Amino acid sequence: MHIMMNAAVSGTKLPFGDNVLTAVLGYAVVFVGLMMLMTLVYIMGAIFKKLAAREKPISAAPIPKTGKPGGDAPKPEPEGEPARGTAGEIKLYNVSDKEAAMIMAIVASRMGKPLNELRFKSIKEVTDK
Repeated sequence: MHIMMNAAVSGTKLPFGDNVLTAVLGYAVVFVGLMMLMTLVYIMGAIFKKLAAREKPISAAPIPKTGKPGGDAPKPEPEGEPARGTAGEIKLYNVSDKEAAMIMAIVASRMGKPLNELRFKSIKEVTDK
């Protein structure tokens, strides 16, 4: 190492073997550092997965199944009048509730209007054939 430091300061060329040794040691240090970082990320991921598993609520009663094909649970009927600012019901065709909510939020955001000022009649998935 002493020879390499003096050569770097004085500007003389190092022998080929010293150059190879320097490169290999540099790559080794970077590789070991990446392995340590990967191990740290893996350990942190395992810790957070265990913490998330502890926080999940456990349901006491199973969801009842209907005799319909697919075993869908019955949807509760809305009671009384819709809340102020709602636009009633929406028909969904091959779209989940979560996807429909995301689509409505995106449309409201792009239009710059509050969601309760918009009325969606139906949402249908369109595929290119």
